[in-house]
Amino acid sequence: MSENAAARVPVGREFEIVREFGVDASPDQVWTAITTGTSGWLWPMEYEPKQGGAAPFGGVVAVWDPPHRLTGRVDSPDGVAGQILNQLDHVIEPREGGGSWVRYVHSGIFVDNWDDQYDGADKHTDFYLHTLRQYLRHFAGRGAAYASVDGPAASTAPDALDVVSRALGIPDNAAQGDAVLVTAPGGAPFEAVLDYRNRWFVGLRTGDAMVRIFGRNHFGAPVGVSVHDFAAGADAGKAARAWQDWLTGIFG
Repeated sequence: MSENAAARVPVGREFEIVREFGVDASPDQVWTAITTGTSGWLWPMEYEPKQGGAAPFGGVVAVWDPPHRLTGRVDSPDGVAGQILNQLDHVIEPREGGGSWVRYVHSGIFVDNWDDQYDGADKHTDFYLHTLRQYLRHFAGRGAAYASVDGPAASTAPDALDVVSRALGIPDNAAQGDAVLVTAPGGAPFEAVLDYRNRWFVGLRTGDAMVRIFGRNHFGAPVGVSVHDFAAGADAGKAARAWQDWLTGIFG
């Protein structure tokens, strides 16, 4: 390799994010959720069901051992800037007395803004895995219509997540676990459980859907909203358009 070519190779720093948690779901249910049910709690992803098969973001299935272990690895994630290695490892074990114990490890190499990227990934991990647990508890095995939108540039403002929460009608003093009356785009007010709330994220759950609100304004990006709708006949495209118009309106 020439000196100039070597200089163009990104130099990064490794990271590792580890979480362990129990769920009242069987290993088979957890396995299904992380392999074919991802639209119900994360976003639609596909794994080719074999070791060496295709994994999301242009990756490869490094370990395929149902329902015990899934590892996906990608050297240069498609569409992911600032990262040259990404690996997700899930270990699922039956828990004494029922349910499962899950060990989740997200590792890789960030090539720039390490502290900011790690901070964002670490906080997102807690929200995503909370949503997985909500899915397994309330919606396991149900298919979801998934929609995801980002707010306009104005939603990068420091108070953007608060603006969204207030526009939905969530009281400033409402805490995780409270029932709240929410006014969603284009619809009448409805009751939801505020299943997650901190300064970075808000989660709402009804009997047929979960709405996830991402305060990515804290990480230099627009606010994002994802909807996991389990109702019969749910229309992901219609939901995406409604939420996009709504976000544009409140920040317009």
